[in-house]
Amino acid sequence: MSVKIFRDANELSHSAAQSFIEIANRAIAERGCFLVALSGGSTPLKLYERLASEAPALSAAEGLDWSRAHFFWGDERCVPVDDAGNTYGQTKKILFDKIGRTNIHRIVSELEPDSAADAYAHTLSGFADAPFEFPRFDLVLLGMGDDGHTASIFPNSPVDVSTPTLAVTAQYQDRPANRVTLTPLVFNQAREIWFLVTGTGKAETLRSVLKGKPDLEKYPAQRIQPVNGNLVWMLDEAAASLL
Repeated sequence: MSVKIFRDANELSHSAAQSFIEIANRAIAERGCFLVALSGGSTPLKLYERLASEAPALSAAEGLDWSRAHFFWGDERCVPVDDAGNTYGQTKKILFDKIGRTNIHRIVSELEPDSAADAYAHTLSGFADAPFEFPRFDLVLLGMGDDGHTASIFPNSPVDVSTPTLAVTAQYQDRPANRVTLTPLVFNQAREIWFLVTGTGKAETLRSVLKGKPDLEKYPAQRIQPVNGNLVWMLDEAAASLL
């Protein structure tokens, strides 16, 4: 595990965009394609904006072929694509409509959570990296909530999950969940995992997650421990202020 601290979210996004392109190019050179699982939230959206603005120049300079990139999602709300809470819909406007031809494998959020989770497990199986029934992602992007949740894996949710996808239907913080999430079974097989965390509101929880005793039920972010890959925490100074 490594921790990288940046002055602010803009500096973090700039550095992450450059590393994103490097990892994509390396994956395409070595395996013919780049498989990435995206995250929602304000910090990743800044990264997508940066990629959209910098990708054309970077592609020309470094030969990045976006047609070989395959985009998946770590989790999604079961709401229509044009809903403000739909991560794919947000990313489409910010990134996909600007970078051109690519391969998008979204969670079908118009379905009920159970059906959407089953359908996404089937989608993942089409990219299975034996002996797994799901792909080994080249890069996974994750965020962390101020309660220590990540993707749609919330505090006090089951720790030992044996399926690649999970329907999340319990009430959470007085609001309906109705989501689909990938599980640590999938995340922890990735070659590279990034947590993008910004803001003082997350500083105390971040200290507990990184420096405190393991408590997988209370802090789901601690469940992310790659089996044979790199784990990188990218933080701004505000989030890292208590480390």
